[in-house]
Amino acid sequence: MSNGDDDPADASEEADAADDGGDAGEPTETAAPTLPDDATEESLNEYLDEIADRLEAAETEADLDDVEALLNDAETGIAEADLPEPDEDDEDADDPRGDLEDRVAELRDGVEDARGPYGEDVVEAIETAAGKIEETEWTDAGHEDVAAAVASFADAAADAIDDTLDAAEEDPEALLAADEGGEAAAVGAPSPVEQLTAALDAVAAAVGDADLDADEDAADIAALLEATDELETGLDDAEEWDDLETHEQLRAQGYYDVLGHYKDFPVEWAALKEHEAQGNVDMILLALDSLQSEFMERHCLEAFERMGKRGKTEASVEEILGRAEKRDQPAIRILGKMAAEEATDTLVEYVPEDSNPQLQKAVFKALGEIGAPEAVQPLADRLDPEGDDDELVRPHAARALGLIGDTRAVDPLADALEAHPSDDVRAAAGWALRQIGTREALEAVAEYADEHSFVVSTEGEKAREALDEAEPAPTA
Repeated sequence: MSNGDDDPADASEEADAADDGGDAGEPTETAAPTLPDDATEESLNEYLDEIADRLEAAETEADLDDVEALLNDAETGIAEADLPEPDEDDEDADDPRGDLEDRVAELRDGVEDARGPYGEDVVEAIETAAGKIEETEWTDAGHEDVAAAVASFADAAADAIDDTLDAAEEDPEALLAADEGGEAAAVGAPSPVEQLTAALDAVAAAVGDADLDADEDAADIAALLEATDELETGLDDAEEWDDLETHEQLRAQGYYDVLGHYKDFPVEWAALKEHEAQGNVDMILLALDSLQSEFMERHCLEAFERMGKRGKTEASVEEILGRAEKRDQPAIRILGKMAAEEATDTLVEYVPEDSNPQLQKAVFKALGEIGAPEAVQPLADRLDPEGDDDELVRPHAARALGLIGDTRAVDPLADALEAHPSDDVRAAAGWALRQIGTREALEAVAEYADEHSFVVSTEGEKAREALDEAEPAPTA
């Protein structure tokens, strides 16, 4: 044991230790905490307290790496420590190991929060902004604001890093070079949106090439992130189509431009009538898409039905066919009036729908108006009196065959005229044969000019007259 007297040697060692620490008043580096042997809950918590202090004092990525290494040691120590296990039957029992592991996880989150920001974060923010520009539908005013925000960002980015950015030299007006339709002025030239995203891509590439260091270039990274924040704010403030009310969108797209003095109400209906009169298919489609009311939907579809072939465009057929594919009968009627050959395959699929006679009637007529030769055999099959079709449907199948006018239908129509038990079907077959109009077809009908059934004999008489008119005049 010590006698309590001061040992001169001890004092000398203490002085040497003080000298090794540097001059008085200069900060000394805090030694890293050491994981205690035979760790207890208390000693492990003290160890984590010291790690928390080092995390708070960390200033560089290297400091954070050191903290993370200490946390790895702490995890190992907790796993190996002889700590009491909680009582499984007591939900409120203490769990020292679990509490310590939670502290480690919380400190790891703190390390991640303290890291960076990095150059990669700037690039990611720029790419997000470019994606928003590309995916958003902007109004004209909104596009001008977006272009201004991109130009301002490119200038700020050029100030933040030494590299000269081509995007920063772009004239903002050049980014808006487009015709009134919003397309690039020159054929094959990038669109305005493509020019804006290209400008951002140039900035992102320059930031990536700069290889910014989180510690040495912290000020530059902070300036770039501030610029991306301002860019994001500019994009958020720019006007999108979705920001506008429906009537504002329609007005911006010229839907109401056709109106002068009008009496009909609502004004959307008045404009629709004028667009129908002028054959403005795109405007009718715009109204159909924008005006979500049953009233305007019905009137838009009726406009297309009245317009018939005049309303047929690639876009209108695509829209109406999409509705027809859901068995929408007004849409099917419209496709017939349009004589839309593109609808043939879809409509032929509906021919056997004997459980829905109303759908069949609409389909048969549409196929006839289209003049679809692919429908001849499926329609001819509907004439079979032994089939499951509604008796009122078969005359429509016969008439459709007559409208198509394909001579392959002569034999099945002649068979129906001869043997079908329904006079309505027979008369329709006779009418169809007259529409086909070949001598064979007319002769098949003319045989029934004296038929007891009035509707059938009428067709026969008309066929006989047609044959007589076709006979050459006798020579003197």
